[in-house]
Amino acid sequence: MSGQGLGRLGVWKMVGVAIAAFGFAFSLVPLYRIACEKVFGVRLEQGPAGSLAAPATVPQADGGRWVTVQFDAGVNSKLPWEFRPERRSMRVQLGKQYEALYFARNTADRGIVGSAVPSVAPARASGFFNKTECFCFTAQTLAAGEAREMPVRFIVDPALPQGVKTLTLSYTFYKNDAQTAALATVGGKAPAVHAAP
Repeated sequence: MSGQGLGRLGVWKMVGVAIAAFGFAFSLVPLYRIACEKVFGVRLEQGPAGSLAAPATVPQADGGRWVTVQFDAGVNSKLPWEFRPERRSMRVQLGKQYEALYFARNTADRGIVGSAVPSVAPARASGFFNKTECFCFTAQTLAAGEAREMPVRFIVDPALPQGVKTLTLSYTFYKNDAQTAALATVGGKAPAVHAAP
């Protein structure tokens, strides 16, 4: 075989490897999502309503079925915030939208950015708990001393397994180090905001 033929063969091999690598990288995101949901029972968020993704269909209300949703809150030790749900539980009808409020206060003397990570228990119910609006969709910035109510709107899908009577929605807030550092660099200390508890 001539040197020119070997050169063309090499180019085609490189193109094939590039296409295979692209296909593998493209498949990692759905594979990661499947692994989290099926193996670990963790449902990854699709993003806020109104994103570029196709809009989710709103489930129809199940007129006769009610469940209890419990609310839980935690803060990572690196984040000097108070964080709690406004109420501990709520009875909800499947297929209807409800709103719950969480309360957060920055107890530090500087502005801090936090990110909330949600989870739903039991794991087999997580795919049936749909957040239509949530403070967890974006990082939250609180100035020194600032307090804020943070709403979450949700619908429990009528297809929820029959054996599930209680769901627990939990959030853990973590300090977003990168955005907090950027906040300090751009504006120095954020002004103190005195808000009512």
